[in-house]
Amino acid sequence: MKNFRNLEKLQDATFNDLVAIEDIGDIVAKSIIEFFKSNEVKNNIKELLDLGITPYFESKEIKEESILMGKTVVITGTLNNFTRNEIKEKLEGLGAKISSSVSKKTDYVLVGSDAGSKYDKAVELGVKILSEEDFLAMVGGR
Repeated sequence: MKNFRNLEKLQDATFNDLVAIEDIGDIVAKSIIEFFKSNEVKNNIKELLDLGITPYFESKEIKEESILMGKTVVITGTLNNFTRNEIKEKLEGLGAKISSSVSKKTDYVLVGSDAGSKYDKAVELGVKILSEEDFLAMVGGR
């Protein structure tokens, strides 16, 4: 979790700390807190740390402010210029959040060829549709 830079901070997180994170609601926050209260979990974590195993918290650095910063993007269809992993990395590097499903909280749907139900749902909800060309123009090319 990018909001917590180490395991100790995650273990010590309060309910309010957790629900403040996008996509974490009451149930997940309570589950995380209960998980870390378990003596078995505490002992297992201590044993792993004592063995020299340290958790890795990936930190994705956003290089610059972008139009997609904080926006939720869904990808559908086959893109010509990017593999699925390449486009996800590009979007995350621009500060976007990738979602697998379209909802009223979706900001953009990036549409490639053979787009299916995600495209239809975006149209139904009035979500902004981006072609691959629109996306490249928006972010200044590949």
